[in-house]
Amino acid sequence: MLKKFFSGVLLVLTFACAATPRIDKEVSGSNNLKPEPQHGVIAKDIADLLTSYTYKKVNLNDSISNLIFDRYIKNLDPNRLYFLASDIEEFEAFRYNFGEDLKKGDLSYPFYIFNVYQKRYNECQQYSVQYLNKMKFDFTRQESYVFSREKQPYFKNTQESNKYWNLKVKYDCLNLKLAGKNEEEIKTSLKKRYENLISQSNKINNQDVFQLIMSAFTDSVDPHTNYYNPSNAANFNIDMSRSLEGIGATLGLENEFVTIKSVVTGGPADKSKQLKIDDRIVAVAQGKDGEFVDVVGWRLDNAISLIRGNKGTIVRLKILSKDQNISAAPKIVSMVREKIILEDQSAKKVIKTEVRDGKTFKYGIIEIPAFYADWKAMQSGDKNYKSTTRDVKLLLDTLKKEKVDGVIIDLRTNGGGSLLEAIELTGLFISTGPVVQVRDLRNRVEVNKDENPEIAWSGPLAVLVDRFSASASEIFAGAIQDYGRGIIIGNTTYGKGTVQSALPMSRINPTLGDKGGQINLTTGKFYRISGSSTQHKGVVPDIEFPTVFPADKYGESSEPSALPWDEIKSSNYQKVADLSSAIKSLKAIHDKRMDESKEYQFLLQDIQEFKDMDKEKPLPLNEAALKKQREDQEAKNLEKENERRVYRGLEPIKKDTSTTSEDGVEVKVKGEKKPKEDKFDFVQSESIKIMTDYILLNK
Repeated sequence: MLKKFFSGVLLVLTFACAATPRIDKEVSGSNNLKPEPQHGVIAKDIADLLTSYTYKKVNLNDSISNLIFDRYIKNLDPNRLYFLASDIEEFEAFRYNFGEDLKKGDLSYPFYIFNVYQKRYNECQQYSVQYLNKMKFDFTRQESYVFSREKQPYFKNTQESNKYWNLKVKYDCLNLKLAGKNEEEIKTSLKKRYENLISQSNKINNQDVFQLIMSAFTDSVDPHTNYYNPSNAANFNIDMSRSLEGIGATLGLENEFVTIKSVVTGGPADKSKQLKIDDRIVAVAQGKDGEFVDVVGWRLDNAISLIRGNKGTIVRLKILSKDQNISAAPKIVSMVREKIILEDQSAKKVIKTEVRDGKTFKYGIIEIPAFYADWKAMQSGDKNYKSTTRDVKLLLDTLKKEKVDGVIIDLRTNGGGSLLEAIELTGLFISTGPVVQVRDLRNRVEVNKDENPEIAWSGPLAVLVDRFSASASEIFAGAIQDYGRGIIIGNTTYGKGTVQSALPMSRINPTLGDKGGQINLTTGKFYRISGSSTQHKGVVPDIEFPTVFPADKYGESSEPSALPWDEIKSSNYQKVADLSSAIKSLKAIHDKRMDESKEYQFLLQDIQEFKDMDKEKPLPLNEAALKKQREDQEAKNLEKENERRVYRGLEPIKKDTSTTSEDGVEVKVKGEKKPKEDKFDFVQSESIKIMTDYILLNK
């Protein structure tokens, strides 16, 4: 359907071209980045799509321009630490031009704004270095520092800005002093930190700026329509497939060096036995005879693009170990790239038990981090392609052999993913029938069904959700709830009820080739089989817990540009069971248990502390005051932690003030024995009790 619908779009957009820029002003102290020709073409094409070919069609008028302008400025400088009031005053002339310029493909205004931002950013870091060199270490004065200035006015001038950065540098120094560093060590460490920030700023390129501009644009229209530049598009698709082709190592950037952070078991890096954590990659070559390219000082994403590659190809790396000097001779490691399955990001299971009235009940808990599918492998005919449903089916088969009494699907923090996987996963727990309704751009409603009569698990079922369970998670949880197939436990979900289709920009405009990136376009809206949208309201659990995350700050209801909730006609489906009476009884038992639960009181304490932490408080720059504040907080945290550990049958942690870190005084056990980690999960534990109640009620 999508291919047919967008065939007309291709004809309209193929000949798009960028407009002549309105402004071409140089900014001293900035790299003066400018858009590439294809950026204007992409911007114009996306403007055409958003005004004509998405579910939420918009007119790029003054109102939208105003929103884009505000979001772009806020995304660049959310805490108002860099821009001056005079900068914002100058930018005001651009406020109502953004929409019209995007339609023309003119990006000169937002690029100019970024160049001013980079100038201010670099100036602040350079000033920090200068102030650090001449700063007098006097921490007896009664001064304070506020990290966030989000609600404060922009600095009136450079002098006012410098006063703030004096306090910022002083706070950084005091932090390290409390960690046991002397003055020379503090200055060396912070000088390196600030200079590294300048170095990273100067590595920003016009692709990064274009990504920022388009994110402000699409977010102002719809929070789930997203443009990805080519490198971000590659990462998005890796995340969706839970697989990539490369050497099987996680990389990070440390002091200008690309550094090994972890190694995937069984991958080329692991099998080579020549790479260790914290090894530094200084150069990369392709094939047996390719020339080495020095990657010291490179941006991480650019270096990764050289190291990744097609399965079966050779990559050679020059490696320095952590303790080797840069002047030492690096060793050369040659590897054949392979397909890497990211198992740690895939569905996994654990079995837990509860003893009730002398009987042991066994539960299989399946944690699903996302709804993923390796479409490329599936389309190529790979019978072992990676997907959520396939992985969960294998886990359920194992749990049945283990003779579990019930299954709990844990979707907490699962932000969604593949719609098809949500439908097929639901099909593992019902025979056949509708799972979700989708209304498209033309208000046509399509009912997506599970056609496979096979049921992988027919026993007791619960689904755990929280405020960050979204999209496909909500489709699955909503369907299980509507069918009466299982009990939904946790917090009201995110409320993302819109459908996105991933489109390479080269399909919209073939002239862009592989430089166009990808757009995830909102093309429809989800509705539960009961007819209610998950948009804005989310899925309300059958048994609900209080949440740390309020709806006005977290979730779809906090997004100004989000679509509203509505409902359509219910689809034709047959309930598996009517659980209303059982849920009423379970809720009464649960509520009584919570009245007497120490763990429930711990949860309420956490919620209150989160609210208190959310209030911005000035930090003292007086050494004695800050030290006391931290010691008091650490003592309070330690007391709270030990109260919980003792209640859970664990040894309390003892404080050893001789051990410090850069963040202040650490808490650790005296002696060699490390304390057992507290992995208790209250919501998961209570869900097991609810499942046991449910089984006993049925009996």
